[in-house]
Amino acid sequence: MLESYACKHKELSRFYKEDESKNRTPFQRDRDRIIHSLSFRRLEYKTQVFVNFESDHFRTRLTHSLEVAQISRAIARRLGLDQDLAEAIALAHDIGHPPFGHAGEDALNKVMKKYDGFDHNAQGLKILIKLESPYAEFEGLNLTYEVLEGILKHNGPLTGKIPKIIHDYDKQYKFHLKKHSCLEAQIASLADDIAYNNHDIDDGFRANLIFELDFKEIPLVNDAIEFINKKYPNINQVKRLHEVRRIIYSKMVDDLIDQTLKNLESNKIKTCEDIRNHKKFIASFSPQMQKQISLLSSLLYNKVYNSTHVRYTHVKSQRIVTDIFNYYIEYPECLNDSLKERFYKTSNKKDQVRVICDYIAGMTDRFAYKHHKELIQLEAGHG
Repeated sequence: MLESYACKHKELSRFYKEDESKNRTPFQRDRDRIIHSLSFRRLEYKTQVFVNFESDHFRTRLTHSLEVAQISRAIARRLGLDQDLAEAIALAHDIGHPPFGHAGEDALNKVMKKYDGFDHNAQGLKILIKLESPYAEFEGLNLTYEVLEGILKHNGPLTGKIPKIIHDYDKQYKFHLKKHSCLEAQIASLADDIAYNNHDIDDGFRANLIFELDFKEIPLVNDAIEFINKKYPNINQVKRLHEVRRIIYSKMVDDLIDQTLKNLESNKIKTCEDIRNHKKFIASFSPQMQKQISLLSSLLYNKVYNSTHVRYTHVKSQRIVTDIFNYYIEYPECLNDSLKERFYKTSNKKDQVRVICDYIAGMTDRFAYKHHKELIQLEAGHG
């Protein structure tokens, strides 16, 4: 058990001082605040790979986040880490995504190029610290430093060009951007890989974009398929695919735990700070498993993410995001009252445009589709 490596909550680690709950730990409280937020609920109607309303069974950002949280918590339990911290980070790791997944993000980043761009990780931080603000005494959700840092750096230290939003909040919070995050955040990052590689197999089958023969050159998947076909020759495809994915999940999780334990020992890691200061991720898959995951990711990219169907919806989605942005740039007076107040509160062009960007980033797929149709009609009226 790795209790000495578990991230410990620091006293007064919330930006705004609060009396902590007698019934919940600080990280449990953070998890609950995330779950009860509007931004978290909106993930139900935001694209993971396939647009939400294409099927009731395709993953959304919400169901993906729940799967990542479940895997993170299970791994943290096995390793003796803080389960609540790992779960909170996992639940909020995608909260900054705009509608239409990466297509929506690419479109927003393009139209915001002159205004410091758009990054879903930076947007997630802004949502949690400022935009999601239901409390009377402070802005944002006032999450602990540990959860915010874990969400921000769950994929590792921030290097290269860092978004201005992150720079601004780093001045207040001192996130030590060039250091690694805690082990719980690293676990959440790799649980993300486990979740999307597995559920995208399922969604790819449901969309008739991939088939069993496609996995012949990937032993991780092919061996599982052959084992289940031999053991249960008469079950239907839904059951067969579920059993195959159970095997793949287990192998990935077991490999991650075993390799992480080896990494802790070989690198003589003693404390949580040793993990933050180490030059590489301490949590990792074995080289053999990482090779299998890379093969699987490549297949999913070629067969699913880059399929004609998905590319078509991406192009359509980007057009919708761009049209909405351009409409409000031209007609800011048509923003709703609260947004209009924020927009005209400043004469700084970048800040004004960021109000429009924040609005679009918070939209769900279905709201963006519906709103786009309404704006086209309004545009015709302006003409």
